Amino acid sequence: MCVLPDHEIVERLRSGSMVISDYSDESLTPNGYDLRVAEVSVPSISTTVRDGTAAVPPAAMFFVSTMERVELPPDLAGQLWLRTSWMRKGVLAGLGKVDAGFHGTLTFMAVNLSNETLELSIGSRFVQLVFETLRSPASLTYGKRSGNYQGQDGITLAPIKKADVQGEDAHRR
Repeated sequence: MCVLPDHEIVERLRSGSMVISDYSDESLTPNGYDLRVAEVSVPSISTTVRDGTAAVPPAAMFFVSTMERVELPPDLAGQLWLRTSWMRKGVLAGLGKVDAGFHGTLTFMAVNLSNETLELSIGSRFVQLVFETLRSPASLTYGKRSGNYQGQDGITLAPIKKADVQGEDAHRR
């Protein structure tokens, strides 16, 4: 496993072996790409913000969706890291891996652990996606395994492929 540096990220984008829609040069980092906020949902106050700035109350859980749509090839996965500027404001986020072969926007859960209302502007860089090369291409990529969130767009909490998977299971019985 190797982390891709900036010039290899750019080369993969140019060659089309990886896609980041709505790409921004300002989001490229030495060893990753900062994903930006497209949408914020705060369930405790029944608010969803797609323009301007979301106000997240203290101790509130919230969800974020990315502006960018990511399409990873079979030989590339990603790690997600909350930008330290948000950690310093008291944000804690639930992040994970982006599997080889994933296509779609990304959804994150976070909590405002501070005693202050958190101002989160649409378009803000929120998490860094660090790309990792796999030793060899995955034999079954994300879409061919569970693929529960393959093709998601916007904040997506329930699996979008669940009905398809259940239908396939019913055919196998």
